[in-house]
Amino acid sequence: MSKIGFIGLGIMGAQMAGHLIDAGHELHSTVHNTPAPTWLVERGLVLHPSAREVTENSDIIITMLPDTPQVEEVLVGADGIGNATLKGKLIIDMSSISPVATADIAAQLEKLGCDFVDAPVSGGEVGAKNATLSIMCGGSDKAFSRALPLFEIMGKNITHVGAAGTGQTAKVANQIIVALNIQAVAEALVFASKAGADPRRVREALMGGFASSKILEVHGERMIDRTFDPGFRIKLHHKDLRLALSSAQDISVSLPNTASCHQLMNACLAQGLGDTDHSALVRIIELLSDHQIDGANGSQQP
Repeated sequence: MSKIGFIGLGIMGAQMAGHLIDAGHELHSTVHNTPAPTWLVERGLVLHPSAREVTENSDIIITMLPDTPQVEEVLVGADGIGNATLKGKLIIDMSSISPVATADIAAQLEKLGCDFVDAPVSGGEVGAKNATLSIMCGGSDKAFSRALPLFEIMGKNITHVGAAGTGQTAKVANQIIVALNIQAVAEALVFASKAGADPRRVREALMGGFASSKILEVHGERMIDRTFDPGFRIKLHHKDLRLALSSAQDISVSLPNTASCHQLMNACLAQGLGDTDHSALVRIIELLSDHQIDGANGSQQP
């Protein structure tokens, strides 16, 4: 079994770390803006005061952090893991960050003699809990082969996309598709409800046709039932769309619908919805339409 450093024990990271402990790996971590869950410590997680000490006690280091600056701080920052000996170690970043920054981080770390894989995930808190995450990987064949046994503990659909940074590119593409589908479902259900139809029955009808999707199934139900506890927070999806638009600008790609959805998420943040589930995007469509879906009985509210 491996000695693994896991930095970033948030909603998803904690669950992923738990699966690694259950599989018999020795896990080390440090507090990085989020206190370590007590249940992980009780199951054997060893805490250290710094990322450097985590690295010195680990053969493999996994990061699962909110955004590019935090990953850069931990992996290549002045007080990051580069201050420890990295020769022969495997570094895996499972955060969702900039593909351009990822390629630069990979180059810096590989000069220090370690292998690097970027491996962002999709599936949210449910996927993390059930170890059914989709994992999109970038890195050399050697680095991916080293990391694969760990990925198989945390996820199901594991794809080696290509060189370092391409895993993040795939994740950005994923987030574009998910965001635009959430927007489409929100618009459709608000339209149906304000037009006088029962949104719950409309959703059932659509689930049997070509409009059927996982987003309509899961997030459509959340919109109707008003269950917006975070599986994946709006503020994180907003960040991912910012990455998409920034990367698109760098390579001269037009993403008009992504830009529109990003603006709707801006409005969500302004309304204090950043920590709600991304299905709560429907609340902005409702505000613009002066109409709220009533999931209790399908009737309209002005």
